[in-house]
Amino acid sequence: MFYRTDTNDHGMAHDPFKAIVAPRPIGWIGTKGRDGSFNLSPYSFFNIVSDTPKLVMFSSSGRKHSLKNAEETGVFTASLASRHLADHVNASSAPVDYGVDEFELAGLTAAMGQVVDAPYVAEAYTALECRLTEIIQPKGLNDETSQSFMVFGQVVGIHISEEIIRDGRIAMDLARPIARMGYMDYADGGTDVFQIARPTR
Repeated sequence: MFYRTDTNDHGMAHDPFKAIVAPRPIGWIGTKGRDGSFNLSPYSFFNIVSDTPKLVMFSSSGRKHSLKNAEETGVFTASLASRHLADHVNASSAPVDYGVDEFELAGLTAAMGQVVDAPYVAEAYTALECRLTEIIQPKGLNDETSQSFMVFGQVVGIHISEEIIRDGRIAMDLARPIARMGYMDYADGGTDVFQIARPTR
């Protein structure tokens, strides 16, 4: 099948676009408001974008609470969304009013960053502490402005639980990161781990 996205006439029960760009890592973004309130929310529009310097990005569809807090304070965290915390990840996505503590709502412990003034999930196997570098509202064709905001941050601190370290590496079969697939589907990244050596030329 083929369809043009200007008409989006795919004839399916649900738009397949986000099911095609999958699996998508989940950025479990922790922020603190100017009023001192904590916010925690999962974003499946998330990824690493640079190794030198270490940069990550999450994209907010509209002006959500994580964007507001990161914009106003200049910092955020990204905790690892893993299989043993999947239900907590989902609980933290509830559409609640600004100021409601999703850490508490999801039954999680908020730990404060050592470098940045933002909370992360204490139960998570890993967490990144980030300083905001820029916010971009991308454009499409004909300068059409997206309704999403890309929030970039430089990683200035990294937490890793000793529980998932084996032979000097993070054991992905222990970390079991989850990823967003299409629709309401998720994937467990630790159940079918395999290695392939890169070609030398």
